[in-house]
Amino acid sequence: MQLVVASLNPVKVAAAQDAFTQLFPETKWQVSPVSVVSGVSDQPKSDEETWQGANNRCIAAKALQPDADYCIGLEGGVDTLHGQLCTFAWIVIYRVDGQVSQSRTSSLPLPASITALIDSGIELGHACDQVFNTHNAKQNLGAIGLLTNGLHTRRSIYAQTTCFALAGLPQV
Repeated sequence: MQLVVASLNPVKVAAAQDAFTQLFPETKWQVSPVSVVSGVSDQPKSDEETWQGANNRCIAAKALQPDADYCIGLEGGVDTLHGQLCTFAWIVIYRVDGQVSQSRTSSLPLPASITALIDSGIELGHACDQVFNTHNAKQNLGAIGLLTNGLHTRRSIYAQTTCFALAGLPQV
């Protein structure tokens, strides 16, 4: 079975692969990462824009490989919820039979130091690198891992949410 991941980010690819192999342990997966544009800001700043980015990625991946069994788009973003900036992601999955499902991660409140950097125009990953003195956080633990001391990571949360999105598809 072919799974097309609409990203070259190793965290997103690994999260998708983790979820699919956990839910379908008897299936051999050919995982194909592809580079596609999200069609949204580099740092999506609303729930809708973040969902649109995941959906756009999924559509673009499907256009590149229309016969793939599954295509998945993953997009992280931020939004202000009840006065506090939070990060989250949307996962959108298209199946070859035309079925679509999606799920959103939990919202993680961001501390003032990161919020100030994002408000100044810096992407979340770069803001985390500055605050935590790390390099390329978005392709490693992510804000989630840095803020939870590794208890949860970008990969683990994206994998969990991918499982939730897959649960929304009728079983074939």
